[in-house]
Amino acid sequence: MAAPGYGKQSAPEQLPRCATDFAHLPAREAHIASLVDHLPDGAAMDVKTLAALQPHYGQMACRTVLNNLSGAGHLRRVRERVGDKQCRWVFRTYFSRTPRSDAWWTRFITTGEASTSGAPDPPKERTLNRTSPTSAAYAALAALGLADARLALSAADCATLEPLAAEWLARGTTPALFTAALTAGLPPDGVHSPAAFTRRRLLDKMPPERPLPQQQPTRVIECTDCRTPCRPHALLGGLCRTCRGTPTAPPPHRRLSPTAVREYAARARQAMITSPRS
Repeated sequence: MAAPGYGKQSAPEQLPRCATDFAHLPAREAHIASLVDHLPDGAAMDVKTLAALQPHYGQMACRTVLNNLSGAGHLRRVRERVGDKQCRWVFRTYFSRTPRSDAWWTRFITTGEASTSGAPDPPKERTLNRTSPTSAAYAALAALGLADARLALSAADCATLEPLAAEWLARGTTPALFTAALTAGLPPDGVHSPAAFTRRRLLDKMPPERPLPQQQPTRVIECTDCRTPCRPHALLGGLCRTCRGTPTAPPPHRRLSPTAVREYAARARQAMITSPRS
């Protein structure tokens, strides 16, 4: 395993493994990608470790493979700041067997969100917590009498208990779990006051509040090859301009004026005259 904060980190929303996961890659890249894919999270995946894990390719080949996998959208190296009281940076390599575009990686690394337009919406029963006569909370209370006649509530009872039921649903309870929790273990001799009994159970069995979402860490994406921190838009395929071999424009040539040329020539002649001869 790598040191804490280092090593492989699996990207979210990957498709299930299949025989054609890396069929679009050359044989060498497909072999190393399959090896990395089966490593557990936190495992070291530097070039030295990858070269030692298999007998076919050395460190230089593994380094080239990682760069190619980055360009194919399978991995990104990230420098991430952790800790609230102290500034500590860790280095992580996110890997996805499902190839991702630059835009997907940028969104995931900068915001921590990986949802796409094709991702399913959350279950409706967890979002419909409106306090209205036709809300999910009201419907869940009204359904108690269908599950067990001993908890049959009137319309007035449902309206009174609706805020408590809405709080249950807001904390992530589904209508099915709501019904099971309130109808389990009812007194065998019957319930004398369904409304009072239901209110008592709503208060006593209230589920815990959902934990607050964790604050997104500060992340700086870096080049897969030279590991230079860069802005996301400056990395194509996870590589910076230098590592991609993109030529840069030569500096503009400054032309000297005739007067400047004569002055340089005069200084050169004077230096030749005054310099001691060997």
